[in-house]
Amino acid sequence: MTNDLHLGSLYLLMAVMLVAGSLIGRRGRFGSMLTMAVAWLAIFGAGFVVFTFRDDLGYVAQRLRSEATGEPVEVGRQIRIPMAIDGHFWVEGQVNDVPVRFLIDSGATMTTVDQATARQTGLKIDPNRGQLVRTGNGIIRVALGRAETLNVEDIERRNMSIHVAANDDLNVLGMNWLSTLKRWSVEGRWLILEA
Repeated sequence: MTNDLHLGSLYLLMAVMLVAGSLIGRRGRFGSMLTMAVAWLAIFGAGFVVFTFRDDLGYVAQRLRSEATGEPVEVGRQIRIPMAIDGHFWVEGQVNDVPVRFLIDSGATMTTVDQATARQTGLKIDPNRGQLVRTGNGIIRVALGRAETLNVEDIERRNMSIHVAANDDLNVLGMNWLSTLKRWSVEGRWLILEA
C-alpha cells in the first residue's frame, strides 16, 4: 500500500513538472497556454485514474460485458447477476451437467423444472410422491425429483430436491437452493450470490 502511495505521488509530481515545463517553454498567448495545460492535466488525470484502478480493470471489463450480454460476473466466490430487461434475474445453471436456464425466485420454496427439462437432465423422479402446490400462478401438480448436481457458475450443490411441474414450462431456482448460500442479496440492479 505504501509503495502504491509513493508511486502515485511520483506520478503526480512528474505530471506537474511536465505541464509546468511545457508551459514555461512556450512563448505564446495565455489562451493557448491554458488550453495546453488543461489538455496535459486531462491526459495525466486519465492516466492517474487508470493507474489507481489498475487492479480493478478486469472487473470493470467483466461488468461492462455483463451489462451488454446479461452474463453473470464472478468475483472470487461471489457471483453478480444483472437484472434482465424484464425486471427478473435469470441465470444459466446446470442440472446433472446439462445446461438449464433458471429464473431466480426467492418467493419459490422449491427449485422447480418442467417435465421436458427433467427428462433432458435425467432427474430421478419418485412416481409415488406427486402433490399439489400453490404458486404465484395458481395451484400446480408436481412430482418430487432429485438432482445429483445443481450448479450455478462454480457454486455446486449435490443431491438437491427439485419439483417437477406437470404443466409448467418455466424453470425456477428457489429458496431450497438460495438458502444453501452464505449470503444472497439484491443491490440495485444486481443479484449477489456468495457461496
